Amino acid sequence: MMRWLRIAVMTLLGLAALSYLGDFAVFRIRGSPRQRLSVSHFISTPLKNNKEEIDYIGSDDTPCTNTLYPQDGLAPCWYLRRHLNQVSNY
Repeated sequence: MMRWLRIAVMTLLGLAALSYLGDFAVFRIRGSPRQRLSVSHFISTPLKNNKEEIDYIGSDDTPCTNTLYPQDGLAPCWYLRRHLNQVSNY
């Protein structure tokens, strides 16, 4: 049983590595495609009685990549589109 589990884990790790390498290759072949999305930033400050106040800081155009995984230190655009409002803790 442990042998089959080990084979399954190694197979999944290999597929994940191949997926990332393929994504990176397509990213480089396409010439590092990037976009800019407008992201709103908020800050959360704790108050008394376990309440919190959320204040708007501003928005900026954040660069992202058209890939499945993060490339060149930038978030993928599909992820950033789903997280256009980002809250930071104080």
